[in-house]
Amino acid sequence: MLMQVLTFGLGLVALIAGAEAMVRGASRLAASWGISPLVVGLTVVAFGTSAPEMAVSVGAALSGSSDLAIGNVVGSNIANVLLILGISALIAPLLVHEQIIRQEIPIMIGASLLVVVMALDGGIGRVEAALLFVLVIAYTVYLVVQSRRASQAVEDEFASEIPTSSWDRHWGVQTALVLGGLGLLVFGADWLVGAAVVFARHFGVSDLVIGLTVVAVGTSMPEIATSLIAALRGQRDIAVGNVIGSNIFNLLAVLGAAGMVSTGGLDVPEAARNFDLWVMLAVAFACLPILFTGREIARWEGAVFLGYYAAYTLYLVLAAQQHDSLPAYSGVMLSYVMPLTVVTLAVSFLRRRPAG
Repeated sequence: MLMQVLTFGLGLVALIAGAEAMVRGASRLAASWGISPLVVGLTVVAFGTSAPEMAVSVGAALSGSSDLAIGNVVGSNIANVLLILGISALIAPLLVHEQIIRQEIPIMIGASLLVVVMALDGGIGRVEAALLFVLVIAYTVYLVVQSRRASQAVEDEFASEIPTSSWDRHWGVQTALVLGGLGLLVFGADWLVGAAVVFARHFGVSDLVIGLTVVAVGTSMPEIATSLIAALRGQRDIAVGNVIGSNIFNLLAVLGAAGMVSTGGLDVPEAARNFDLWVMLAVAFACLPILFTGREIARWEGAVFLGYYAAYTLYLVLAAQQHDSLPAYSGVMLSYVMPLTVVTLAVSFLRRRPAG
């Protein structure tokens, strides 16, 4: 077991280092080819931080662990919004760029709803997975076309996401970073998935729960680092854009690729269909108040997000242990906590709404 812990840790380090190397190399290559900073910021950077999720879910699908592949994506999307945006908003209220409000958040909600609908019959087939992957390609092409009409202010904003160091200016170094990063991602995913499966079997915990918690947070480390650094530097809209872009990539590209390489598609466990997928959808809709209450995620809203993530994690732990207090805990959450949050958000909406 000690060896598995070491393997898990090495896999996590390799995933984070690989994602960092690949994002840096790909960003510089894109800039060298004249690709818009807007496209680089919303695709290469946001999608690149989701590379660990891609590596882990595809690796899990190839090894027949559909539960881990599904749990990793669903858990990562929940953690991205509740954990990462929650912590980032506590550091500083998050100002959100208008394009993210009007375009990326609705796309994330639509992608979440599509995945939930696909999974209701118990699985995401290879044709459905291919559709998801086609959609992420179409989304990226749309961003490229849209970027040509972007204002200089938007270009300058996302240009801050591209590294400006001198040591990696040559295309050979940039290519080596991309290839080296991909190699680390492959090895890291293999080590992490293998150790996670051993953990699940040793402790009697399902692959789904391991994917929703340990693996999901582990593969979200690049998003956590990127968003926290952006919040500390005052690039607060970038902190949000990174999370929303990563969630879109997870749903369309990661699940799409994992479903296509898996024989017969991805089986979605009943527990995920009954609870976790709906939590993911609710979390996506939780970003909607931003559309109506202004371009800011306040500190108190960040605290609410963090509180919900803690409550969700506790629910998973109690459910995994079949704890006697689970029914009472679920009742309190459904009967008191969630309605209170809805009322609080409604009051916030009415207070922020412009007069007249």
